[in-house]
Amino acid sequence: MNLFSDPILNAVMFFVMSSLAGLILGPIVIPRLKQLKFGQAIREEGPQSHLQKTGTPTMGGLIFIVAFLIPVAFSLTFDMPKVAFVATAVLSFGAVGFLDDYLKVVKKHNLGLRAKHKFILQGILSIVFALWSLNWGTESHIPFIAGVVDLGWFYVPLLIVMFLAIDNAVNLTDGLDGLASSITAIVSLFFLMMGFVQKDTVVITLSAGMLGGLIAYLKFNWYPAKVFMGDTGSLALGGYVGAMAVLLKMPLFIPLFGLIYFIETLSVMIQVGVYKKTKKRVFKMAPIHHHFEMIGWNEVTIVSRFSILTILMCLLSYVVYVH
Repeated sequence: MNLFSDPILNAVMFFVMSSLAGLILGPIVIPRLKQLKFGQAIREEGPQSHLQKTGTPTMGGLIFIVAFLIPVAFSLTFDMPKVAFVATAVLSFGAVGFLDDYLKVVKKHNLGLRAKHKFILQGILSIVFALWSLNWGTESHIPFIAGVVDLGWFYVPLLIVMFLAIDNAVNLTDGLDGLASSITAIVSLFFLMMGFVQKDTVVITLSAGMLGGLIAYLKFNWYPAKVFMGDTGSLALGGYVGAMAVLLKMPLFIPLFGLIYFIETLSVMIQVGVYKKTKKRVFKMAPIHHHFEMIGWNEVTIVSRFSILTILMCLLSYVVYVH
């Protein structure tokens, strides 16, 4: 059973525990990352304004990952299989990111894992979690269609693509101080709201826990950032978003509530595809948050506007779901 029978009290408990843990961990982890010289290498072909960030500690995603897991470890829930599903998604996808970050730090450049090796590892995990998801059926809510639809044999390949796509999309979104953490905090708030709508205690508590961890992390990651989450954090968040979408039976809603993730990925695909064919660029730089930097928007403006758009899309997703 839960520590509290009231889901609201559970949500508050998880939020407070994870946020306090994050606020305590930040001043401990960040100096340690500096001592270990785990500094971020900045791509020379990126925005010139980012070169001043060279050496900022990375792998800071450990802060909100641990902050999220602390209340999970000390709580008893009605449905441990669901908790294990989400926690394992966070840890396993985060482990791929940790390996990538470790190689970057050791080699002191911005390459890390080769793209194909990272993709293979993500692909294996996506298959595992897609098959694991069968424990909760093959039904999914489809935007603008009332009720749930049984997707049958199509469900597993859909989730494989979904996990791969969202994991890489969150990774691409992590390019400005506070961007990926702000967007995913808002998405977590949406998950919390949907947990109450569906009366799912696990979704309520876990989303509250991640929300608390991310808000605490933003104290250190907001512009000018004292620490970056690295692939450790961004890939962990991708696993989290995918796993929570599965529990809510809303994987097909990700392009709505996660529109920013989708746009960031699409901008890279368009840029690469058009450049290969025409040797011309559609955007001044991709992902698209860098394009806005190049036309004069500062980082806080971009993060704020992307966050407002995410709030609006989460509200739209809610309206589409309930109607």
